[in-house]
Amino acid sequence: MPAKPKWAQLADLIREQIASGELAPGDKLPSTAQLRSQHGVSAGVVVHAMIVLKAEGLVEGVHGLGVFVTDRPTDSHG
Repeated sequence: MPAKPKWAQLADLIREQIASGELAPGDKLPSTAQLRSQHGVSAGVVVHAMIVLKAEGLVEGVHGLGVFVTDRPTDSHG
């Protein structure tokens, strides 16, 4: 079975940080450059992960300010 694509791994990691409360509603995510550096991935990987997380409603981009965790109810499933 092939490994998950890097963008999916990064999206999973950020999802876990949001679910655990490490990233709370209103928190700003690291910049694309910071995420690239921290995870050793390309800008395209970071952008793809952000597109997926935005589509899921977990984060929202604010033009000129960055990407923030959305203010949504916590998932009771853990």
